[in-house]
Amino acid sequence: MNTDKILAEAIAKDYAPKENSKIVALKKLDNRAKLPATIFTYTFGIISALVFGTGMSLAMQVIGNNMMLGIIIGVIGLIGCGVNYPIYKKLLEKGKAKYAYEIVQLAREIAEK
Repeated sequence: MNTDKILAEAIAKDYAPKENSKIVALKKLDNRAKLPATIFTYTFGIISALVFGTGMSLAMQVIGNNMMLGIIIGVIGLIGCGVNYPIYKKLLEKGKAKYAYEIVQLAREIAEK
């Protein structure tokens, strides 16, 4: 098997003009339904983890001398990390419900073809 040929074909495929097919449209709709939930989840998760880390640093008196404030801030960050996944699931459900009709219609058209 010629791996150079396979690699060359894979790279050329990336640069070839894309045909505007129904599969591409279906993938775009799927991404449009999922992207807002994903972006929110990553952003909220990163912020919650940073808040948690700040609280841990304060509690261990690495960046300050206020242990109680560090514990409170750490718990807030921990709660944020804990509720991140349920929020993601709700946002994903909303996004899927918003585009469900269009996606199902397009999928049926593709399946009937």
